[in-house]
Amino acid sequence: MHYPFLDSIRSPRDMKGFSLRQLEKLAVEIRQLLVETVSHTGGHLAPNLGVVELTLALHKVFDTPHDKIVWDVGHQAYVHKLLTGRREQFHTLRQKGGLSGFPKPCESPHDAFGTGHSSTSISAALGMALARDMNKETHQVVAVIGDGSMTGGESFEALNHAGHLKTNMIVVLNDNEMSIAKNVGALSSYLAKMRVAPTYTRVKQDVEFLLKRIPAIGESMLKTAERFKDSVRYMLVPGMLFEELGFTYLGPIDGHDLPLLMEMLEKARDLGGPVLIHALTQKGKGYAPAENHADRFHGVGPFCIDSGEVIHCAGAPSYTEVFGNTLVELAQQDKAIVAITAAMPGGTGLKSFSQKYPERFFDVGIAEQHALTLAAGMATQGKKPVVALYSTFAQRAYDQILHDVCLQKLPVVLALDRAGLVGEDGPTHHGVFDYSFLRHIPDICVMAPKDEGELRQMLYAAFQWNRTVALRYPRGCGLGASLNRPLEPMALGKAEELAFGEDVSIWAAGTMVAPAVEAAQKLAAEGIRAGVVNARFVKPLDEKLLTRLAQECGRIVTVEENALAGGFGSAVLEFLEQQELYDLPVLRLGIPDAFIPHGKRQTLLQELGLDAAGIAAKVRKFVKQGKELTEEGLA
Repeated sequence: MHYPFLDSIRSPRDMKGFSLRQLEKLAVEIRQLLVETVSHTGGHLAPNLGVVELTLALHKVFDTPHDKIVWDVGHQAYVHKLLTGRREQFHTLRQKGGLSGFPKPCESPHDAFGTGHSSTSISAALGMALARDMNKETHQVVAVIGDGSMTGGESFEALNHAGHLKTNMIVVLNDNEMSIAKNVGALSSYLAKMRVAPTYTRVKQDVEFLLKRIPAIGESMLKTAERFKDSVRYMLVPGMLFEELGFTYLGPIDGHDLPLLMEMLEKARDLGGPVLIHALTQKGKGYAPAENHADRFHGVGPFCIDSGEVIHCAGAPSYTEVFGNTLVELAQQDKAIVAITAAMPGGTGLKSFSQKYPERFFDVGIAEQHALTLAAGMATQGKKPVVALYSTFAQRAYDQILHDVCLQKLPVVLALDRAGLVGEDGPTHHGVFDYSFLRHIPDICVMAPKDEGELRQMLYAAFQWNRTVALRYPRGCGLGASLNRPLEPMALGKAEELAFGEDVSIWAAGTMVAPAVEAAQKLAAEGIRAGVVNARFVKPLDEKLLTRLAQECGRIVTVEENALAGGFGSAVLEFLEQQELYDLPVLRLGIPDAFIPHGKRQTLLQELGLDAAGIAAKVRKFVKQGKELTEEGLA
């Protein structure tokens, strides 16, 4: 498809001279290209369709990379990428070696700050603005943040600090009434009130105009007038939170009205001090399926443009689906079970639970820290909370996991979805650090299922042990394991020996069990006898089995979809050292000390040598080297 206006843009300066009519035609082209591209690559479609006019206005008024625009999360930065010299590469979006789905300074100087997690933009923008002032520079700094991200506590910390310092910066609140799920909480209600109170801005302006017309006004009269202004403010828009925090508030305005957007941005630029523009946008605008199902098209896989139907892989249900269904099943039997998530009821598989047990379901918004301490409080009163988060977002709640949950030995189940490599979302979303930041905490149990059937058993067991449990599992479809096996108790810390091998014992955790089994089969065809153990537990380890196999096989290989530093393999090494097995050869396979780029998960695993062929090759070399050394010693 030909896009005459969009194809003419190599940098934002190319659109500076566009007329309003040309900008409107450009907006249409951008939406067409977004739908066409994301239908093939997958990605965050609805958020980007909603910010087309806003992005055009930002680049019309400001001059990047001299001026700095910080995109919160980055879900809505595709339009920005199209306008900043990446049009020709846009078809590579989220593909291996192609454009990232998030802003990356190494990708373009127009990307002022790398993002991927929410609620960071105002803090980063404030830091840039303060550095600018210290350097005696004059460029503008703009943070663009969604109303969902505004529920994160860091946003308020930054607003409070910026308002206190009176720093010259602009915050654009992109208010589409939805993050990934429908927004929850008092702030969401507050913003809703603001949406229906545009009268406030007009009355405030009228009052200011009248005051300026009164000559020689006295001090007492001025104070009375200011109090009158405040009374109007509270009457029309209760709280006026942002102004109380020290910001000049402009809005709410139509986020799809280009002339108005540009006017407000210019006004904010000229006002000085901290300014917040409240723009109302429609998520998914311009593509009916995304308008009607904004949650489904927030982050979407490849889909059919005509119907809007997502192209699903045939076969086994996803781990997420199995988790959600099993939790509903368990909650039916145990009324003490409650479910908590941080703005991810659909993404974590809790939608069915929320519908069947609404009184036992709590969506806290983008507030992972609060989610964990909330769960801790519930646990002290006899409830059995499960907190469902993506592995990468659980990083935000480390302090609460350690101090509020584990230190008090509270029975909270932490369900970590999207653990391991997640593919096209890239390094900000890979869940490859949870073994490392969890297993060193005293008394916690950390486990990972080999398949979706074992996930069911582990979730059941987690509620039986009356302790803190972290259960991590991957994104995507299961392996086709049976889901009909009755739920049975599981021995804490007991691994599963799948096969014995005299030459080497491969200890695999979670998603690495299946490729380890396949690797052992490849090695067997070559005469290498490799045993395989489904570790099940990263903590506590099956110390009895590990000691026996270390003595009988003489070589241990660990395989994990986690960072090697501090991970499962490190736990095995630590135990062997405690047993004074200093000379035992150990090979650790996992994620190296690097941030892994985006790309299809299977491709990334192959490159890291964590598929069956890669594991077999490394184990083969490990065993042969050992035999060669032994033969040399005998000679």
